[in-house]
Amino acid sequence: MGMTPDDLKARTKKFAVDVIGFARAIQRDPINSQIASQLTDAATSTAAHYRAVCRAKSRADFIHKLSGAIEEVDESALWLEILAESGICAASATGPLWREADELTRILVRSRETARANRQPPNHK
Repeated sequence: MGMTPDDLKARTKKFAVDVIGFARAIQRDPINSQIASQLTDAATSTAAHYRAVCRAKSRADFIHKLSGAIEEVDESALWLEILAESGICAASATGPLWREADELTRILVRSRETARANRQPPNHK
């Protein structure tokens, strides 16, 4: 059984809250602070975009809003990769959040593909 919209709302919000807690623990200097800020912006925007998806007014609006959520969660994964690869954070620390970002990206992309596939072309005889 797939995740319901309410499940995904809760899951994207939990991801945002988890990222905030993680970002608070990052050693501060100007660069680290900037990256932590970019990461929290992307993670919280993921949750906000997904809430907007749930209020979409049409299939086209749904697909458009879902694309925004996908961009934000994928950006979250990028910042987590940068934190690990630059040595700011241990890969063991970023790994669980990266895996969740990756899984959320896959779920949202599948949802967008399903919505696109279900668009019915007009019937012309």
